[in-house]
Parts: sequence; C-alpha cells; structure tokens
Amino acid sequence: MAVTDEAIEKIKTMILSGQLKPGDRLPKEPDLAAELGLSRNSLREAVKALSLLNVLDVRQGDGTYVSSLEPPLLLEALTFILDLHQDGSVLELFQVRAVLESAAAGLAAQRVTDAEVVGMRELLDSLGETPSVEELIANDLEFHRRIAQASGNALLGSFIESLANRTARARVWRGLTQQTAVEHTLAEHRAILDALAAHEVETAKARVTAHIAGVAEWLRQAL
Repeated sequence: MAVTDEAIEKIKTMILSGQLKPGDRLPKEPDLAAELGLSRNSLREAVKALSLLNVLDVRQGDGTYVSSLEPPLLLEALTFILDLHQDGSVLELFQVRAVLESAAAGLAAQRVTDAEVVGMRELLDSLGETPSVEELIANDLEFHRRIAQASGNALLGSFIESLANRTARARVWRGLTQQTAVEHTLAEHRAILDALAAHEVETAKARVTAHIAGVAEWLRQAL
C-alpha cells in the first residue's frame, strides 16, 4: 500500500472508530504524524486528498477539521463526476437509478406512513391535466425524492437525489419530443404510489424499475 493510501486509511479508521467525530479538529500535523507513525509529507497528502472528498475541512490559519460528514456534502465529489458524463453514458446513470430506486421503493413500501402517502397523492394531483414539461419534471423529481425519504435511509436518498438531478435533462428532452410522455409519467407515478400505499414491496420495486427503464429505453433509441 502506498504511504499516502496508508495515511488515508489511518485517518479513516480514526473517524470510523469515533476517535474523530464530525466537527472535531485534528491534532497538529507533527503530533498526528507521530501518533500514526507517518511522515509529515504523507500525512499532508492524505489530508489534501480527504479534503477534496469533503471528509476533512482545511481552514487556513485555523487547522484541519472533520467535516459534518453529511451525505449531500460527501456526494458533491460524485456529482462533479456525473456532470462530466453526457450523452450515451447517461444510460448508465439510469441503470444505477433503477437499482437504487427499486431498493428505496421496497423499503418505502414497508415504512411509508399514511401521511406520506396523502402528501404524495396531493403532489401528483397538483399537476392538473395538462402540466408543462418543466412542471412535470419538477413534480417528478419531488415524487422520487419523497419515495427515497420514505425509505428511511438518508444515504440512499442522497445518492438517488444526485442521480435524479443528473438525468433530469434527458427527461426534459423526452417530454419535449414524445407526445405521450406526460400521460405515461403520471400513470406510472400513480401506479407506484398505489403499491406503496398497499405496502406491496415487490410490486413497488417492479413498478419503479419499469418506470425508469422506460425512460432509459426511449433515450437509447433516441441516441
């Protein structure tokens, strides 16, 4: 293992063990290097790498702190990578979305509350009969966000939100070019919600998978 990788692993172990908690300030560089048995150069490189991943927060003149470690913050690096992927590679994002959102739907079907179901029905009803493409996409993003929230898994929800935002452009394109996109989306959302409300785990998972796969298949043909 390279010395920098070793340094990263040692700092990660300190965080996972609870020795370092979110918001904690790291010991001074020479003290931490001695404690971990590392050179100051390898420690410095590890800190730089972890700061790029938003695990550590380097404050000039103040020291280095463990970040909040909140999922949205840690996923910013992933979001940057996703921004670099365009055109055909967005199909891979839809494949990942199908896997993650199917899992989230399964958890949501077990845990969703009556109040959450009512809220999602009101969300879908708020679109009316002839929403614009922009209104549909905003509603779509919020609907999927609420399913992820109902899953009770914050990290899973953060991953899903990042991926959903990165595939929104493809859905706008579909909405502008496919005449039945609005009707299909609304019908599929209502079918998903019916499965969630009935706490039908496998049905909810299957309907979410089919819903996302439909957009991916349209995009595959369009590309």
